[in-house]
Amino acid sequence: MQLPDSAPFTAEQRQAITSLLSGLDAMQTGWLSGFLAGAGSQSPAAAAPAAAAAPTVTVLYGTESGNAETLAEEDGTRLRKLGFKPRVLNMADINVGVLQETDNLMVIVSTWGDGEPPDAIAAFYSELMADTAPRLEHLKFSVCALGDTSYELFCQCGKEIDKRLESLGANRLAPREDCDVDFEEPHEKWFSSVAAILGQNKTAAPAAAAVTPAPPAVAYGKKNPFPAPVARKLLLSGEGSAKETWHIELSLDGSGMTYEPGDALGLVPVNPPDVVEAILAAGSFDANRTVTLRDGGETTFADALSRHLDITGLNALILGKYNALAKSSKIDALLAPENKKGLSDYLHGRQIIDMLLEFPIKGLDPREFTAVLRKLPPRLYSIASSLKAHPGEVHLTVAAVRYQSHGRKRKGVASTYVADFLGESSQSAHVYTHANKNFKLPRSGETPLIMVGPGTGIAPFRAFVEERAANADTGKSWLFFGDQHYTFDFLYQLEWQQHLKSGALSRLDVAFSRDQKEKVYVQHRMLEQSRDIWAWLEEGAHFYVCGDSTRMAPDVHQALLEIARKEGGLKDDAAEAYLDELKKSKRYQRDVY
Repeated sequence: MQLPDSAPFTAEQRQAITSLLSGLDAMQTGWLSGFLAGAGSQSPAAAAPAAAAAPTVTVLYGTESGNAETLAEEDGTRLRKLGFKPRVLNMADINVGVLQETDNLMVIVSTWGDGEPPDAIAAFYSELMADTAPRLEHLKFSVCALGDTSYELFCQCGKEIDKRLESLGANRLAPREDCDVDFEEPHEKWFSSVAAILGQNKTAAPAAAAVTPAPPAVAYGKKNPFPAPVARKLLLSGEGSAKETWHIELSLDGSGMTYEPGDALGLVPVNPPDVVEAILAAGSFDANRTVTLRDGGETTFADALSRHLDITGLNALILGKYNALAKSSKIDALLAPENKKGLSDYLHGRQIIDMLLEFPIKGLDPREFTAVLRKLPPRLYSIASSLKAHPGEVHLTVAAVRYQSHGRKRKGVASTYVADFLGESSQSAHVYTHANKNFKLPRSGETPLIMVGPGTGIAPFRAFVEERAANADTGKSWLFFGDQHYTFDFLYQLEWQQHLKSGALSRLDVAFSRDQKEKVYVQHRMLEQSRDIWAWLEEGAHFYVCGDSTRMAPDVHQALLEIARKEGGLKDDAAEAYLDELKKSKRYQRDVY
């Protein structure tokens, strides 16, 4: 850009301004334009038109593990830089009435469990779906749904919110984007699309199409995992246990990464060599064939199978992509809309190797097969340590998953990577820390805690108790732990005994299901102590649950409802409302999987 000689500046000023403008991108030029327009006005009245040109955009999120919240906050920052007036809101903190005061809406929401909304937004979700929800003809919206294609009801919560907003009369700004676990690229596509459409009605901001990803705040993170050396590895399960649970300590020295109790560690696994070999053999593939990855990089097919691609998880989406090559009438029948149960039955317990063996394609090109598979996702593990208790370290509690189905031995990719390779053939693990703002200690160290964590669900509570011990906090703490056998499966037993002795842990109740004829679980121990649990809750205790989402967490929830009915004298609806209020006030938090 060259200023004309007629511009009201000296030759030196014109040269300086031209030099400056030539080094700016579209976003920077637009921001400077808006700034100068406002700075050149000497009165509030003159500045008003510029302010009116910056529309408000509400970024609404619903999150379980923190991904949707992180994206929403980043989007808010980027919208502000583009000249919009963003407000970022958590569905857990508002009611549907807020939507009546909103003109432009961007929704980022996760799906949890079996197609369910995240725990914290259950009240908002129910209100939105109710017949009493208000009409929203004035609203313009778009939805970014986060999910996991390994689940049948992929992105179900986002799909339902998208459909409901439309049914209430709202107008869609841009199509819904459904994101798999590797959500960064599709989310970026969605944000750029929505921002560009919103920008068409703006006069004082740069074109939204010029959006670029925000630079990373730290050197190491999800896009650049840190190679953490293995400092210690210990088998926690005793000889004779039916389980195989490991304690892993990794060094974070030099990473610059930090974490808080309740956060998770992202672990980037490597596929087991025997599974890679089985895939190569099943497809008669050339292991050395060069293939192109999604990020544009090139590598050998064997390396892609080992380090870059998910070669175990089978779902309907992958089966459909594969059948575009296989053209199998049997797969067509499985994928037929009216055959949902048949498809579910087929997928249960099967993996990619089964698809290759049951529906072989002669001469299948590794490059075509690479395009069928999704990226190997990282695995999030609850952190089992306090940084104050273990400076420069992060600890994990990992149960190795091994089982047999459909005549083949199977294994969990990440868990057996930890069990079989870390500390042996691999001396470091590529990791990153992942903040979980929905699973945190209360601000006051005097607040009582009740923690329910059977099996590896014990991990975050080890961090909680270590943190409170390091802070010399005085609040009471009560742990419910369960597993199969006292002798073999009492994870961190000596540590709990030491914490009881020091006072860092006030009470401990255990349930070992296989040590007696009748199985006893943590929810049974809760009901035995119902009077004291209710008393602690009435004192303001925070209640935490970590572990299995399919049976344990619902059973614990039902036990908590029973306690509210029995000890609090509440009717069914009132008991549900009591727990909903605990969730809303962040006194009932769950980290379930």
